[in-house]
Amino acid sequence: MGEPPVAPPPTAAFEGPQDAADAIYGSGAMAAARDAMRKAHGGVAVHKMLLDRAEARLRDGEDGYLIDGQAWFGGDIDKAWFKTELEGGFDEGVDEAEIQALWSHAIGPWFDLQTGVRYDARSGSDRAHLVLGVQGLAPYWLETEAAVFLSTKGDITARAEAEHDVRVTQTVILQPRAELNFSLQDVPELALGSGLTNVALGARLRYQVTPTFAPYVGVEYDRAFGDTGRFRTARGESRGGWNILLGVRTWF
Repeated sequence: MGEPPVAPPPTAAFEGPQDAADAIYGSGAMAAARDAMRKAHGGVAVHKMLLDRAEARLRDGEDGYLIDGQAWFGGDIDKAWFKTELEGGFDEGVDEAEIQALWSHAIGPWFDLQTGVRYDARSGSDRAHLVLGVQGLAPYWLETEAAVFLSTKGDITARAEAEHDVRVTQTVILQPRAELNFSLQDVPELALGSGLTNVALGARLRYQVTPTFAPYVGVEYDRAFGDTGRFRTARGESRGGWNILLGVRTWF
């Protein structure tokens, strides 16, 4: 026997009413059924709170901590998205605190467009920003974020981040991570020079005790470049170095 013929659907298949079942069961009953089907296939509000990095950062004479978290609420297309990052020394409290409140809109199956506001709390240098960025899953399962920030003082900066989970076993996961920061102009009060300001490259090895709780260890190298490095040196700070990381990742 030969292969069955392959042909497109007949034109008559497209000539009937869009919701033909309404004629039999009534539009009210079918509207409720269609709404239930949309919810069953993902048309419901969801939420998640992720503490991506809560870690001690150990370096000679500069031990400190970093807390990086996100939370979102909404549907498949639109979400309210919140991000926060706290950084400081164990003996000095919080040096920098960043909070973002964003509207996130899906622009495809893999990426969201995000826009909103960001507020930085720093000693003597508080400022707010407008935010425009994208976040999603790039090819080869790269979790990526990229955003441009316009501050109330006219400064334009940008940030790009990428990380990738390599599953060594079902419970042991290696996560390489990279972060690059840029500035369009010198901002001496923030010790930022124009161009590429600093890069952080690292890897974290975590053990997944449960799907929602995973302690980790890791290493990271960060380096300031150009005028940013010179500003840091003038403040008596190092241009960069290695950090030993001890932390935990959790979500709910």
